[in-house]
Amino acid sequence: MKTKSQKFKISLGIFITIGLALFLLAIFVIGRQKNLFDPVFTLHARFSNVSGLQVGNTVRFSGINVGTVENIRILNDTTIQVSMLVKSDVQKFIKIDSEAGIGSEGIIGDRLITISHGTPEAKIVVNGQLLNSYEPVETDEIMQSLQITAGNAAIATTEISEILYKINNGEGTLGRLINDEEIAENIDETIENLKTSSKGLSENMEAAKHNFLLRGYFKKKEREAEKKRKEAEKAKEKAEKKAEKEAKKNKK
Repeated sequence: MKTKSQKFKISLGIFITIGLALFLLAIFVIGRQKNLFDPVFTLHARFSNVSGLQVGNTVRFSGINVGTVENIRILNDTTIQVSMLVKSDVQKFIKIDSEAGIGSEGIIGDRLITISHGTPEAKIVVNGQLLNSYEPVETDEIMQSLQITAGNAAIATTEISEILYKINNGEGTLGRLINDEEIAENIDETIENLKTSSKGLSENMEAAKHNFLLRGYFKKKEREAEKKRKEAEKAKEKAEKKAEKEAKKNKK
């Protein structure tokens, strides 16, 4: 009995020691995550809707976890103040014109506070600083927008399918045009006739230019075109000379 009692005491002592060690390790790990052992300072931000943010959620700056949400307090029916504990070693990087926003870990992850960069010339925040903020985008609104977009895409897909079905079955003008060989041949003949007519028209115009009765008319048109071309060249030269004079005057 005495031997068993002695072994029991030793086992119990080892068990308690291991349990105490694990307890202290858990406190240390949690403390490190919640910044219990690091020097911190306080920042505040105000929102009309915190969108599920909770005390203990993460605060991020430049994608790095730099603090935790310490307190969430309702100031009035339209304003909620969020207090944050932020590591003191990042205070020099946060400016008074930095903004706080509410984001999330992925699409459906925990909510968190994100602090944006300020301008380099702005002053550094002080303990208890109230940051400007912007309202979060609600997940419900995003999902509703996606549902509307998906619905519109489904309607468009159905309508396109119906149009293609009608075209493939020769329905409608476009369907007959694609599927009816006779119409396609008629279009080819029409295009060929237009080419022939255009060629004949060009030949007739060339013959008209050499016709005795119309020669004077075409020569008059050529003289008028040449006159307009020369006038345009003179106007261009005049404008260039004027621009050169102005340039020389500005240099002086």
